[in-house]
Amino acid sequence: MKIERNYYLNKLIDHRENGRIKVITGIRRCGKSVLLFDIFGDYLLKSGINENQIITMRLDEITNLRYRNPMELDQYVREMIIDKHQQYYIFIDEIQEVKPIQNPWFKDKDEKIGFVEVLLGFLSLKNVDVYVTGSNSKMLSSDIMTEFRDRGDEIHVNPLTFKEYYDAYEDDKRNAWRDFITYGGLPKIMSEKKPEDKSNYLQYLIKKTYLADVIERNKIKNNKDVLDDLLNIIASNIGSLTNPTKLENTFQSVKRKKVNDTTISTYLDYFSDAFLIRKAYQFDVKGKKYINTPMKYYFSDIGLRNAQLNFRQQEETHIMENVIYNELSARGFNVDVGIVTIFNKDQEGKTKRSKLEIDFVVNKIDKRCYIQSAFALPNEDKRLQETNSLLRINDSYKKIVVVRENIIPWYDEDGIYYIGVEDFALKFIDELTENI
Repeated sequence: MKIERNYYLNKLIDHRENGRIKVITGIRRCGKSVLLFDIFGDYLLKSGINENQIITMRLDEITNLRYRNPMELDQYVREMIIDKHQQYYIFIDEIQEVKPIQNPWFKDKDEKIGFVEVLLGFLSLKNVDVYVTGSNSKMLSSDIMTEFRDRGDEIHVNPLTFKEYYDAYEDDKRNAWRDFITYGGLPKIMSEKKPEDKSNYLQYLIKKTYLADVIERNKIKNNKDVLDDLLNIIASNIGSLTNPTKLENTFQSVKRKKVNDTTISTYLDYFSDAFLIRKAYQFDVKGKKYINTPMKYYFSDIGLRNAQLNFRQQEETHIMENVIYNELSARGFNVDVGIVTIFNKDQEGKTKRSKLEIDFVVNKIDKRCYIQSAFALPNEDKRLQETNSLLRINDSYKKIVVVRENIIPWYDEDGIYYIGVEDFALKFIDELTENI
């Protein structure tokens, strides 16, 4: 089954031969390798590049274990560059698997050679263009990017958007949304036909791949059950404001466990580093400042969230909010949770301060819009409740309410735009990307 990933293909084309290292990041199994080796590789071949000009290395394959040694990898690639007058393209999959080794020419134990040194060495060759994939954001920490000396470009790949999923969906298209919010957008899901096969695949991934990867990468020997419990709590409360202190209290009251907020914060960072979850900070729209806590967490793939909960708690209201967040993030928007502070007088004439929430404050460079995920608006009172925060914003940026129902899009008298979630994900969001 061919799944078009034109958004990311065009990014690679735009960055082609720019003298920088292209680092393709994303959660495991989201399609990074297919994007690089198959989609972009095919593009290069069709544009006239010969196969011997594309040097490939998949570091997660057992036959290539020796090349996790940076010296071996460097030697292999350089031996493949046989003609200095030809342009070569280096594709390395799962670059974080390269392990740092002691620099053999120095006695100082802190003097290491790792993948950064190898990649920078490749850039010194005038006829190579370097592309690597990685499944953990630690490989792009500020320290490493400093070592790249501003010579690296990150291209972050997400699981399938609903449009990518819908276009490749081979059954009755009327069922596409139902399946998407249940099983998510990891590409292999598209080739599984039976519901039990889809659910088994996702449950295997969440336990045996993602959690196991976090445990191994961060050398967690104890508290493995805490790690699983924490992910359960986040999965059960997507779209809810929280912070490590609140989560510490949840462990005490619900799980009957004492887990301090520092440990919880560290584990949340581990999940974020593995691209399993994302955090959305609060933004005070009127005060024009960020509020560091509490914040919201969303799963990068809703199917993994459902699998973590054994496909219980299928509340479409929260799932729809998570999907909208992912759809916006996948288009390169910066997405925050909006807060509007208002002041009202009580019956005694005293001024009281309260906060209204906007689900998403969506930014790209100097442009912005506000989005409310409302699910259903059965009556006028509910509509006014959902739009109250939007009406308190005194600017001209677009204000949007997304509902589950398949409605004809319309504007109310205050200029607020109402649209169904499927139309939003399939059509409107791409228009928003162009016109916001």
